[in-house]
Amino acid sequence: MKQLARDVTERAARTPDAIAVVDGDGAHTTAEVLDAARELATVLESATDGPATVLVRADNSWRTVAAALAVGLTGGLLAVMSGHATRSEFDVAMEDLRPDVVIADGPLCQVWNLPGHGFVPAGAALSGWEVHGPSDGRSRGVDRWEGGSVAAMTSGSTGRPKCVIQTEDALRYAGEATIDAVGLQPGDAIGALVPLSSAAAICFGMYLPTMLGGPMVADAKWNPENAVAVLRDNKVAWTMLVPTMALQLTLVDDAAGALSAMKAMTVGGGPMNQNSLRSAELKLGTTFLRVFGMSEALGHTTPSPEDGVEVRLGRDGRPFPGTVSRVVDENGRELGVGQVGSLQVKGPSVFLGYARGGEPVAPDVTEDGFLATGDRAVLFDDGCVSIRGREKDLIIRGGRNIDINEVEAAVAGIPGIHQVCVVPVPDPVLGERAAALVVVDGEAPSLEDVRRELEAADFPKFKWPEFVIAVDALPQSRVGKLDRSGAAELAATLAGDTTT
Repeated sequence: MKQLARDVTERAARTPDAIAVVDGDGAHTTAEVLDAARELATVLESATDGPATVLVRADNSWRTVAAALAVGLTGGLLAVMSGHATRSEFDVAMEDLRPDVVIADGPLCQVWNLPGHGFVPAGAALSGWEVHGPSDGRSRGVDRWEGGSVAAMTSGSTGRPKCVIQTEDALRYAGEATIDAVGLQPGDAIGALVPLSSAAAICFGMYLPTMLGGPMVADAKWNPENAVAVLRDNKVAWTMLVPTMALQLTLVDDAAGALSAMKAMTVGGGPMNQNSLRSAELKLGTTFLRVFGMSEALGHTTPSPEDGVEVRLGRDGRPFPGTVSRVVDENGRELGVGQVGSLQVKGPSVFLGYARGGEPVAPDVTEDGFLATGDRAVLFDDGCVSIRGREKDLIIRGGRNIDINEVEAAVAGIPGIHQVCVVPVPDPVLGERAAALVVVDGEAPSLEDVRRELEAADFPKFKWPEFVIAVDALPQSRVGKLDRSGAAELAATLAGDTTT
């Protein structure tokens, strides 16, 4: 965060009264945020004998910006963690990250049991938040991170959260590529509605607006009604949301045309249906950009606002300049345009590694430097990528594999279905059966209604869902993404109710 701190220091000298952050507490000038960062930097320097790895309870406010600047001013590494993290999740972070300093509000410090990990009070900053440092005052140093500047937890397929280490150059590259693609200008207001505890949210919600020199417009807690008002009233030029959040905006009473001042909204990080996205952007009055990215390779594709609907909403963007995407078969042989295979990526936003034992463990890459994303995809002759689902997103029913993403796409095309999530439910004979959780506009369709539509579309019968369950909203994770494990638990419960 060193370069970001230099940028803001220079900007504060020129335009100290420019608004840097708008949040639940009001508007905060560049000078005010920098003053708070300098105050925190003084406490950090007193807590350890050198640059430190600083774990911050990230919230969507001026505090996270000030913390990032303070870490940059002191030459440390910024690690962000959700305020909803449990003690066991914090314990995992301690094992993997081994931070030197922890900053959080008082109640959370107790939940995380900081004294039990050897931390002692080192001071206060960020309007009363507590700073805890090592009892011996010694930093483990930041050279151990091999150039990393930010760490964030991301959900892992093993059930253990993974701590991704990214460089500031990667944040800057992804931010600049997005700025150029969208056509953003210095001073544009940027929305930060996704919780700032993930690598993607820190990059696009906090780093991008602070680098651009426009206000970071944030809201402490996701609420669709508040989000529409915040984006509209602050004339936000661009924001990034996961699909569930973007679609929820359309259900707000006064949503029609509310975002007509917005240049574009980037949508990624979950299942997307072209028709649903098109309906949503027309209602909101803005332009959606469907993208693909991951914590391990930040936001590495995007379309342009000038692209047609089929490209903007039916595909997942083109790689950023300098990033290369390719599709390979099970033997690693590169496939051509139109062939579905495993997606691999190489470029400036690929991460350094996962934190393990206080240092980064480099990811497995191919001999020529490509990272496997774990996604199935197809490439188009115009350079676009289309994601065809996770390689492991399967329901195994009686020995036959059912592609979850294929079923979701078919069900999402049925009129009146606003969102859909297909998940397996246990079956004592078949092993698994397919259940579709749906959010609808109007009357909920019955299982027979859905099957009739799928039959008319000539969708293979063995892939038809065996339960269709209408819900008010799909389960979401802390960062607003679709929570598939939560959806599977809900479906198992509700499917059981329908058979009793």
